[in-house]
Amino acid sequence: MTRLGFESRFVRLEPLSLDHVDALVAAATADRSTFELAPVPRDRAEMIAYVAAALADEQAGRALPYVVVRPSGAGQVLGSIRFMSLEWWTWPPGPISVAGEPRRADAGEPPDVAEIGHAWLAPSAQRTAVFTASALHLLAHAFDTWGVHRLVLKTDARNARSRAAIERLGGRFEGVLRAHLPAADGRVRDTAMFSIVRDEWAGVRKRLESALGGPL
Repeated sequence: MTRLGFESRFVRLEPLSLDHVDALVAAATADRSTFELAPVPRDRAEMIAYVAAALADEQAGRALPYVVVRPSGAGQVLGSIRFMSLEWWTWPPGPISVAGEPRRADAGEPPDVAEIGHAWLAPSAQRTAVFTASALHLLAHAFDTWGVHRLVLKTDARNARSRAAIERLGGRFEGVLRAHLPAADGRVRDTAMFSIVRDEWAGVRKRLESALGGPL
């Protein structure tokens, strides 16, 4: 799948590359007070490994990673976001679509399920339109271009700030996966799971566009 860029009056999403490492380090290290429970690299060595792993996931067809950029001025890099955990379902034998539901055949086609994750912003951009606009760009691509059936969002169950942000996007809480993953602070984390499904997308889009003062 081709990694397209996205741009609006609020934000520009550029395909992630190793050329972004230094700018991402600046965004990640100016103030780390909100990153205690988020897996945000702490220095240049960690950022190089972080970007390299994201690009390896892209090469393997598992992710499409982006940097979040301020569209005005010098184009300050503000953070990162990506599509990840892409899924292609194995469908039972039958027609290509049933009741309007497309059936993908393989990873050469759009995924059935996508996750938006590794979303973090420098504190100066938090609680601004940047995160809402970044997510809306990816949500619109997932539902309108790919036609996914389900969009997943998840976070450390202790991360109240992240959970509130996901709920403001329209993510519906599904429950907690216990002892699910290593946490950013070295503990074993419980993961709060959220999703948006296709039937909810029109309402989610309307609400987010209203919050932004209109379409992107």
